[in-house]
Amino acid sequence: MAPVFLIGGGRGDDAIRASHAGFVRAARGGPIVAFVLDEGEETDPERWTDALALSGAGEVRTVIVSPARPPRRSDLHGAAGVFVAGGWTPGYQEALVAAAGTDWLPRELPYAGYSAGAAIAAATAIVGGHRRDDGRAVGAEEAGEDLEALTVRPGLGLVPFAVDVHATQWGTLTRLVHAVDAGLVEGGWAVDEGAALVVGDGPLRVEGRGSAYRVVRDGERLGVTVNEAHPAGAGRESGGAGRLRG
Repeated sequence: MAPVFLIGGGRGDDAIRASHAGFVRAARGGPIVAFVLDEGEETDPERWTDALALSGAGEVRTVIVSPARPPRRSDLHGAAGVFVAGGWTPGYQEALVAAAGTDWLPRELPYAGYSAGAAIAAATAIVGGHRRDDGRAVGAEEAGEDLEALTVRPGLGLVPFAVDVHATQWGTLTRLVHAVDAGLVEGGWAVDEGAALVVGDGPLRVEGRGSAYRVVRDGERLGVTVNEAHPAGAGRESGGAGRLRG
C-alpha cells in the first residue's frame, strides 16, 4: 500500500508546508486530486489548491463531493496522489464512505487527509461528539462536529487505528482516550496541527511540527505515548454539539 499522511490541521503557511510537503513529494510531481465536501457557502476549493501549491505541488484538481455526488474511481484518472480536505467530519464520512463505499479509492496512490480527511482514513472513524453515553464530557462542545454523543462510524480503512486531529489545539486527545476506554475503538493516534503522521512508508513517523499521541489499552490500563516531529522527519517516542472549523 502507498503511504498515508494523516494531517492534524493547521492554517499558517509554515504549518501547511511542514505537514503537507511529505505528501507532495510522495506524489512525485504528478497531478493531485483533492476531494472537498460541498458545504454550501463555506465550500472553498481554492484553500486546498493554494495549500498544496504552497507545499510544492504542480497540478491540483479539485472535486466537490456530497452524498448526492460521491467520489468516483474515474475522478482519479491520471492522478499521482489523493488529498481529502477538512471541514465537517460527519459530512465527509457520509459522502466519501457511506455514499461511496471504499472501492473508489486506489490503495496504490499516496493519500493525505487533512483534519476530517485524516479522521475518516481509519477503519473505524471518530467523527465527533463531546460526551460519553453516560453524560460525561470528553472534550469541548465546540469540537463536537454538531454531535453530542461520542460517535464512531465506518471509515476508509486505510489505517487500522482511530485518528483524532487538532490534538493539542482543540484538546481532542481526551476524546480519543475516552473512545478507547469505552471500547468504541481499539486504539488510535491524536495528531497536532502542523504535523502529519505517516503510515506505510517505512517506520511510522511524524513529519512537520508538533506531536502525535498514541493511545493504547494494556489490559485494564490505558497508555499514552508521545511521538514528536523533528526537522529530519524522524519521530522519537517518549513515555509518557458545536463545530470548530478545520
